[in-house]
Amino acid sequence: MTDHLALLLRELAAALEPPAPLRPWAAGAVVLAGRGPDVALHEALGWAVRYAAYDETCDRGVELPREQWVPMRRETVFDLASLTKLFTAIVAVQQIERGRIALDGRVAGYLPEFGGAGKEGVTVRQLLAHTSGLRAELPFYDQPSHETRLRLLWDEALLQPPGTAYGYSDLNLIATQLVLERVTGAPLAALVQDGITRPLGMADTCFNPPRRLIARIAATEDQRRPWGRLDRGMVHGDVHDENAYAMGGAAGHAGLFSTAADLGVLCRALLAGGGGILGPESVALMFADAGPLGRPRGLGFDLDQPSFMGELAGPRTAGHTGFTGTSLVIDPESASYLILLANAVHPTRLWREGQQMQQGSGVRAATATRLARWVKSLQ
Repeated sequence: MTDHLALLLRELAAALEPPAPLRPWAAGAVVLAGRGPDVALHEALGWAVRYAAYDETCDRGVELPREQWVPMRRETVFDLASLTKLFTAIVAVQQIERGRIALDGRVAGYLPEFGGAGKEGVTVRQLLAHTSGLRAELPFYDQPSHETRLRLLWDEALLQPPGTAYGYSDLNLIATQLVLERVTGAPLAALVQDGITRPLGMADTCFNPPRRLIARIAATEDQRRPWGRLDRGMVHGDVHDENAYAMGGAAGHAGLFSTAADLGVLCRALLAGGGGILGPESVALMFADAGPLGRPRGLGFDLDQPSFMGELAGPRTAGHTGFTGTSLVIDPESASYLILLANAVHPTRLWREGQQMQQGSGVRAATATRLARWVKSLQ
């Protein structure tokens, strides 16, 4: 293993077991990195399950008996959180390719109910680029039924006129989900399976993973109020995001579970021009800036964000992060990619604040920088 990749693992291990009083970045992690068709690194560190609960009175994790700790393995399945948005965006672009929706078509043209409260001008492009004007989220988890959750969205007004400002919002991909389900007549889970995971052979990627997979799934959070929005206890095998949970576990913004190996398949497919699930023009479209409104943004993908891409960042570098501790970066210029999956909210999301590596760099950015330097060393 080259020096840069060895340092990547050493620094990641240090972030998982920092000296006191620092909190660990995560209980464990799996990292996979590659260039072109080749996998350069695929390693697991730390623990997939370590804690039974979080004790807020003394701010510590309540550890399981040592013999019940579950080590992180390369095949560990993670709650992807917002990496789900990438899959929803890919399905949307597939439907654009097939002519079922238009990128600049108005959302209300496919979903008339959405057009209330001044949202009639919002387009599909604006949903995918987070320039719709919608707020970040709504409390669907507090609603008693699917109908009342939808009513919240139908009645929601925009914070600013569509297309005038960037504003990251789960609602954008939830609305995209509803458009896709309306025009195809199929649920999002089936669209993801038929359009992405089955043709690419991503057998471990799904919504609502079956109970037989529980031994391979990384635990997330002891979810309780006031830091959480629901009182669920230690979440393990169910989606962590409260709104996705309220929506049945399969939502446009969150809910997918996967492995680093499966995500590597997706990255290689996109780097190869679509891998049969998208045409090369569509991949280029997703990785192009959809609107210079203060933050480079593709369709579903973040672009050129050093905050988590480190030195891999560039005008065409695409990726995304997830609240649970997940991230994915694809650099077409060097044909390289990085997947970092962690259970950073195990045992609590409260430990995420102030978690740092050397010189204040975030774990994700530092890991990406090590990969970038490895790539440069090959040139």
